[in-house]
Amino acid sequence: MITAGIIGATGYVGVELVRLLLKHPSVNRLVLSSVSFEGQNIVDMYPNLRGVLDRKTDGLLVDADTVVAASEIVFTALPHGIAEQYAVTCLAQGKKLVDLSADFRFDEDEATFEQWYKKKYEFPAVHAQSVYGLPEMNREKIKKASVIGNPGCYVTAASLSLLPALAKGLVDPGMVIVDAKSGISGTGRNPTQTNHFAESGESFMPYNVGKHRHQPEIARNMTKVAKQEVNVIFTPHLLPMSRGIIATVYARLLAPAKIEEIHTLYEAHYRDEPFVRVLPVGSTATTRNVRMSNYCDISVHVVNGGTMLEVVAAIDNMVKGAAGQAVQNMNLLFGFDETAGIDDIPAAF
Repeated sequence: MITAGIIGATGYVGVELVRLLLKHPSVNRLVLSSVSFEGQNIVDMYPNLRGVLDRKTDGLLVDADTVVAASEIVFTALPHGIAEQYAVTCLAQGKKLVDLSADFRFDEDEATFEQWYKKKYEFPAVHAQSVYGLPEMNREKIKKASVIGNPGCYVTAASLSLLPALAKGLVDPGMVIVDAKSGISGTGRNPTQTNHFAESGESFMPYNVGKHRHQPEIARNMTKVAKQEVNVIFTPHLLPMSRGIIATVYARLLAPAKIEEIHTLYEAHYRDEPFVRVLPVGSTATTRNVRMSNYCDISVHVVNGGTMLEVVAAIDNMVKGAAGQAVQNMNLLFGFDETAGIDDIPAAF
């Protein structure tokens, strides 16, 4: 049994971590922190937690140093550029950290991080000890790590959609198109003109066209698997729903193929993955069927006379796209059952 701490517990990702860890069988205590609401109780911001917090926490929001001191593992759900300092402290104290910002998503590639996030690494040495936390790519490395960079939500869906085809060299790496849509919660808890109801309700819009920060992360993942550079065009869209991501990914097949061949390949690649479900031929992935779960549903389609591969991947952006995947990484770090605490059946509606 362990104590888990959350720094940034009152954001959407932070409170999703609270929800999942409250029912985790190997976490007996939670310690919570929030700079904005320090000294208050999280139940005052999230009344849905009333009556269940006392299983593992009193809900009081303490300072971040108290969280680190009391925990075997720390989750940082903070703006980019802040988690490094806590990773240094955790390493010095022999503790583990899972960061849900972009701080550790680029390993030691500071140049790419600086280009897209306009920040330099404050503690470069700690990045040499971090591991990118997509279990379907890095499971064995994650098990041996102390610092994990949890993947982006769009990135998780987009990467999982094409990994099998790239690993087998079936598609043209010169042009991969990722057309993805997210629920409003993906923009965070703080209100902006973009996520204001009057702006986003009854509307559907692309944003950050050609300049979204998840593009280099998607390209990096695909390039690693393909073992050659993959050129990615990524366009995110905002949907008027609270949660969920659906990514439709297009790539040209290097040789004509039948759907049955590609589907068999995908089934074989993901056969032992507990949270990736390859749907039957003829089915299409949808956000509804993964809602509130850690699953990624994938549907495979061969179109344009057998010359193009089209893959649809659906996840809950708050679970497999963020907090659920972070707990999955925690399970790997501590040798728990990988599905512990995140084996919820998706809600049907």
